[in-house]
Amino acid sequence: MGTRRFNQLDSVWPAGLGRRLGAMLYDGFLVTAIWIAVTVVHMVFYRYVLGQQPEEIGTTAGDIWSLRLLLLFFVTLFFVFSWRQGGMTLGMQAWRLRVQTLEGCSLTVKQSLIRCAVAWLSLLALGLGYLWVLFDKQRRSWPDIASNTQTVVLPKK
Repeated sequence: MGTRRFNQLDSVWPAGLGRRLGAMLYDGFLVTAIWIAVTVVHMVFYRYVLGQQPEEIGTTAGDIWSLRLLLLFFVTLFFVFSWRQGGMTLGMQAWRLRVQTLEGCSLTVKQSLIRCAVAWLSLLALGLGYLWVLFDKQRRSWPDIASNTQTVVLPKK
């Protein structure tokens, strides 16, 4: 799957903090649903395939770390797939946002992975990576800067 050039490049503008937070809230619901599904499958696997008793599930380091890695993997997969396909997640679609390269193309896998990693760091820094939009003249967040991408608002259809 190669990168594709988006249309409407002349009619987009940098996304502000409000829209980004709105899209993040919507995507937070999707992430929660993904986490619930992965957790249920993980628990079923440990209970019925590995034969653990219900009270034992989640009590060993193997249980805990395998679940954490699966949660991280599937959420990363969700974002990478969404950004590679059309430059937006479902939450971004609702808020008419798109993430794209500076040339107006879909992201590479590498850019998507960098964006995901820096997004987690931005949140861990109490949201400072996203608040950065308020201070950057081009309205870039830390994930935008680190991945050499931009988050833009699409015009109404």
